[in-house]
Amino acid sequence: MIRKTILILCIVLTIPKLAHAQENLQWLDLELSNYNYPYAVKSIDLHIQNQDLQMAYMDIKPANYNGKNIMLLHGKNFNGAYWKTTIEQLSKAGFRVIVPDQIGFGKSSKPEHFHYTFQQLAQNTKAVLDTLHISKTAVLGHSMGGMLATRFALMYPEITEKLILENPIGLEDWKLKVPYKSVEENYNSELKKDYESIKKYQLVSYYDNTWKPEYDQWVNLLAGWTLNSDYKKIAWNSALTSDMIFTQPVVYEFGKISSPTLLIIGTRDRTALGKPLVTDAVRKTMGLYNELGKKTQKAIPDAQLIELDNIGHLPHIESFDRFITPLINFLKS
Repeated sequence: MIRKTILILCIVLTIPKLAHAQENLQWLDLELSNYNYPYAVKSIDLHIQNQDLQMAYMDIKPANYNGKNIMLLHGKNFNGAYWKTTIEQLSKAGFRVIVPDQIGFGKSSKPEHFHYTFQQLAQNTKAVLDTLHISKTAVLGHSMGGMLATRFALMYPEITEKLILENPIGLEDWKLKVPYKSVEENYNSELKKDYESIKKYQLVSYYDNTWKPEYDQWVNLLAGWTLNSDYKKIAWNSALTSDMIFTQPVVYEFGKISSPTLLIIGTRDRTALGKPLVTDAVRKTMGLYNELGKKTQKAIPDAQLIELDNIGHLPHIESFDRFITPLINFLKS
């Protein structure tokens, strides 16, 4: 009862701050043309699924290039921009860093109709590497990007020198516990999102109710789209990718990964799709990253595991120093 009272008081006290943040929220173009990324952005033309699309990416090659490459794959609620500090440190260490925005995300095209599969996204991602004439790279995926990185490593083991999974989702098959939500249901949920609901989700799900000012920018990137009169297109693509995540688990194929693999797991993370749709008893069994990290390490041949205690879903944002050190050590090993 005391905990509940404190939580209500905290919410009441943050209302004026939320209102102020809403007033200063920037309207965003669907391809984020009015939002600057930390490095120069290029794009490739793709003709897929009977339509012409553009896929944006950053390519950062340092002066002290060590001949090694690493590709960073973003999560569902993010884009390539949130890798800024990671890019800086990897470049400083001599690595060439390639950071794509997947179709439907960031500065890439937002198609009105698209059949999203991790295989399709992996093919698109390889097209970026082909354009840059890169035949070998390490691949790092966070959250949804971890599912994509896994699929990429399975499809292109000859390209994937090393695989790094940072709090990937898909370490369990939610279909076994959660009732299916149609694309239309997910779409209607997306249409209801605004600054307050987006921040509340990130506050609770990512940061264990502890907020820092530097987290605001990642809320603003999503919330700024909700001010766009064509937000329905963003919402539709988000609903489609949610369906992809739920219906295309990679957990059953971890044993087939042949690339040297590092798991970086914030053990406080409890991210899992469909929690609001199940009972309290079932909900308590989902998204237990303190257990899922160890289970996944055993499933992937010769995988290494770095567990970050008291860190949630975003180690490279919440605790950068604890994230970047084992990453660079693994890349140099």
